[in-house]
Amino acid sequence: MAEQLLTVEKVARLLGTWETSGERFPRRLIAERRIAFVKVGRHVRIPESAVTAYIAARTVQPITARRTGQRRAA
Repeated sequence: MAEQLLTVEKVARLLGTWETSGERFPRRLIAERRIAFVKVGRHVRIPESAVTAYIAARTVQPITARRTGQRRAA
């Protein structure tokens, strides 16, 4: 089965940027070549795996180390 290609609008909705900036953020990612995309005629489609990889690459894991002491302001 072929991988699903997403529209720019669907990518913006997946990234949570649709309500604030519409298609602007995904289109900037495309223009700056920060995400893989496919040109289908004049249309731009983004593979679902590229969106997943983009999110995974920018996910920050929490620090799990415990604090040993409290600092006081001088």
